[in-house]
Amino acid sequence: MKRFFLVISSVFCWAFPSSAQQHTSEIGVFLGCSYYLGDLNPHGFFNQFTRLAAGAIYRYNINNRFSARVSGFYGTLYADDSKSSSAFQRERNLNFKSPVYEISGQMEFNFQEYSIDNPKYNFTPFIFGGLGFFHFEPFGKIGDQWVALQPLHTEGQGTQSNPDAPYKLIQPCIPFGIGIKTSFSQTMCLTIEWGLRKTFTGYIDDVSGLYPNPTQLGAQQGPNSGLALTMSNRSLNTDHASMIGTQRGDGKNDWYSFAGIILSFHAKKVGQVCANWW
Repeated sequence: MKRFFLVISSVFCWAFPSSAQQHTSEIGVFLGCSYYLGDLNPHGFFNQFTRLAAGAIYRYNINNRFSARVSGFYGTLYADDSKSSSAFQRERNLNFKSPVYEISGQMEFNFQEYSIDNPKYNFTPFIFGGLGFFHFEPFGKIGDQWVALQPLHTEGQGTQSNPDAPYKLIQPCIPFGIGIKTSFSQTMCLTIEWGLRKTFTGYIDDVSGLYPNPTQLGAQQGPNSGLALTMSNRSLNTDHASMIGTQRGDGKNDWYSFAGIILSFHAKKVGQVCANWW
């Protein structure tokens, strides 16, 4: 037990130095890129489907090791089976794009002591993780038109063969990643980071399960049946009847990513912390 408390005490002494420190805060803008990983882009990091992204952050520096932040990011997620090297994907012939709006709260841990207003501690690599929510809405392209896919229930959601409810367009996510940050002056910080988002839905791309029964889907969609059937099965295999109940997606949850730079500016100091606490 004594050894346990000694280890915990050592960690706190290292993470929260005894010298007096001041809380600082920063406001910044993010500019970078976004991409997704899922059925239509299973392995592609920073490839042809990567798109521009932007956002804003507020960072609260607890001490030289830990920071808390709130961020709001916007990007576009996109992929197209016809551009894949996989024969299965090219035959499936699906595509999508979706805006993604994310709000999240995260904690950062600095591997080196860091302070935006102290030139002695002006650089560190760091890791971050937290919890967030994102809004998405997949569209599929047919001709020159982009069509909203979720209302079409393209995998027969709500029919007899697939009684699952339609997926929600607002979902939780777990953001985490790595980065480096450095301060150029006592008022400005540049951060470069790459973050992944674990999600709990396989439908960012509107693809996750099996090809539906077209008769049931058509009856459910009524006036929209023609469009729903077209967007549900766009396979180059003309024998669509043989595809009912076969694999359309892999059933796994999708991921997405934001990566780029953050330029932040020092706000006023808001108090003193850890002054000779140990």
